[in-house]
Amino acid sequence: MKRRTLLMSGSIIPAAFAAQAVASPATANNLAKTDPDFTAIEDYLLKTEMPKAGKMPAKTRAMVTLAALTTMTAETRLAQATEDALKAGMSVVEIKETLYQCAPYIGITRVESALEEVNAALETLGQNPTPASQSTVNNQNRFDKGLAVQKGIFGEAIDKMHATTPAELAYINKQALTAYCFGDFYTRKGLDLKARELITFTAIMCLGGCEPQLKAHTGGNLSVGNTRQDLIDTIMVAMPYIGFPRTLNALAVVNEITK
Repeated sequence: MKRRTLLMSGSIIPAAFAAQAVASPATANNLAKTDPDFTAIEDYLLKTEMPKAGKMPAKTRAMVTLAALTTMTAETRLAQATEDALKAGMSVVEIKETLYQCAPYIGITRVESALEEVNAALETLGQNPTPASQSTVNNQNRFDKGLAVQKGIFGEAIDKMHATTPAELAYINKQALTAYCFGDFYTRKGLDLKARELITFTAIMCLGGCEPQLKAHTGGNLSVGNTRQDLIDTIMVAMPYIGFPRTLNALAVVNEITK
């Protein structure tokens, strides 16, 4: 896949990055020349108005943005988002774990496409795109460790779900959901549980049409210590990339669960 490039205009690039950073996809495509009105609206929203809105720290905003762009397969924006994430204080491990955490919710192929872009951006910025392993499980204990995390978030409802799952659904609803989704990903180092649940909320919201799961993970976010304001700010950060129908659906879910 073609390597994306990085935006320098209007930003301060750390000295370690400056030598290798190059023009953005938007600049390369001359959108500012061919579509100046659209570019002006976009730039004001993303660079002037939204940074002043909400209460979310810049580092968390960068994490949510990466998760939203990964879910929306917005590859042309991932190089800039990677640079912004580094400047906001995210480590390479945190950036990569943000993308990994999306996988069980949006599918591995979207994450693979995003990883190609992010890895290329990290190399361009002089960063090693291959951090140390953050895994804490193996093939023998991934189910048990995943179950512990799953029950820690959703409580005894998991035992009831497992007990009532028909045999023909057991692999999907029990083994894969517990061992793969929660065992392989939620148990990883690099991000805490609050961050992982916020990423999960972001991914499900951006997919759209998954309101039952969004309701469950709204409750999951509250159970691990994220607040109503955290969720509202997450929706706000994703709004430009997902549009208002999905934005308003997500707000309706949060309002329903946090009344």
